[in-house]
Amino acid sequence: MKFFTPLRYSDGRDGMTGFMKMILEQNDLLGSEYVEPHAGSAAIALDLLTHGYVSKIHLNEPNPQTYAFWHSVINEPEALCKTIRDAKITFEEWQRQQAILNSPGNHSALELGFSIFFLNRVNRSGILWESANNNRNGQWKFDARFDKNDLIRRIEWIALHRSLIRLYQLDVPCFIQTTLPSLPARTLVYLNTPCDASEFRFRYDQHQPPSSIIAHDIAHLIKTKIEQFWIASYAYAAETSTLYQGYSSMTYQTVYDHFEQTRIMFFSRKLIIPNMQTLSKLKTA
Repeated sequence: MKFFTPLRYSDGRDGMTGFMKMILEQNDLLGSEYVEPHAGSAAIALDLLTHGYVSKIHLNEPNPQTYAFWHSVINEPEALCKTIRDAKITFEEWQRQQAILNSPGNHSALELGFSIFFLNRVNRSGILWESANNNRNGQWKFDARFDKNDLIRRIEWIALHRSLIRLYQLDVPCFIQTTLPSLPARTLVYLNTPCDASEFRFRYDQHQPPSSIIAHDIAHLIKTKIEQFWIASYAYAAETSTLYQGYSSMTYQTVYDHFEQTRIMFFSRKLIIPNMQTLSKLKTA
């Protein structure tokens, strides 16, 4: 499978693309706009745009550090690609990039964006705050997922199509209430929510406590404020199902680094849902 996002994320998004294509086809949404209020790796969005399933993508990234990466891709692609090309994939460089991530206020958006990219590609699990021992021990090689030519190709493609990409940095409730109302009715919104069973925990900075938003309030916003076609995905928990009583749902498995997670999707009542009992196991880059 060919990947178009430069980032790795442990949520099964890459394997969801085929399912989203069926959703677009069966709901007469081909050529529409597509939105991810919590973009992360933007894997689905970039694949759909690349293959012409949608005409424009809207990426909202609340996390300021991940936003810095996407800002660099769209606004400083040449400088970012040069930094990647010149980078040494060593433990010493890992330490330097980890220090940048831990003190974001002292660095430019380009420097911070590259640190996110470097650590995401180099760390064994793909997560950002990983201990040095996890990366020094064992057979894991730092450059195992750092094919410079391929990653630069991905960034250059995104930059070439930047006129079809809208980038935002808003918290999700604000994005739902202020940005979505201005988008066309024929738009598909995919909310891949980072949360536990009782509340969202958007962790913007490892040194600050997460801002917790009661899941009930977010679900209420999704159900009452989004006029377009929407899909909401959560880590599976029985409590979550009560938030969407009366809405169609589907469970599926994500697989990442040999770790499986059960997730559940809920669908707006406007959507025609493909005739599938469950999604097949999904894998990420």
